[in-house]
Amino acid sequence: MNRIKKILACIDLSPYSLNTLKYAIEFAKDTGAKVVVFNVINQHEISSIEAYNLHYPSFVAEKIPTKEYIDEMRKVRLEKIEALLNEHFADHRSLIEVKIEIGVPFEAILDAIETEKADLVVMATQGRGNLSRVFFGSVAEKVFRHSPVPVVSVRDNQKRH
Repeated sequence: MNRIKKILACIDLSPYSLNTLKYAIEFAKDTGAKVVVFNVINQHEISSIEAYNLHYPSFVAEKIPTKEYIDEMRKVRLEKIEALLNEHFADHRSLIEVKIEIGVPFEAILDAIETEKADLVVMATQGRGNLSRVFFGSVAEKVFRHSPVPVVSVRDNQKRH
């Protein structure tokens, strides 16, 4: 077994994110690893904005500038992540780095495993909603199947039955 040096903590800013971060930070404290808090702006959102701008002439509807939309999404997400980290993990900030990427979530996570040289992935098994799983499949499920490194599944402790 290899030593864990870098942990990819995948969060979507749902209520499951805090628990995911707690597990990732605990692993990091125990192993001396660094944690990359990883969030993905879904490419489908960007594609929707681009399609809207393409199909509605400016005299019918106001265009939504894609670059400004992305910049605002990054800013808002970074503020939320920083607030979460400062509130719950201020003592461990030296272990933590934040990355926000654009893409198809499971593909972006798999790419980040490679580019960040992650040794472990920590992610929730349920996030934004179950309806999207029916149509697109679970992001966590796809990561579990294709990840070259171990993936830790974080569940909501309140939902045990």
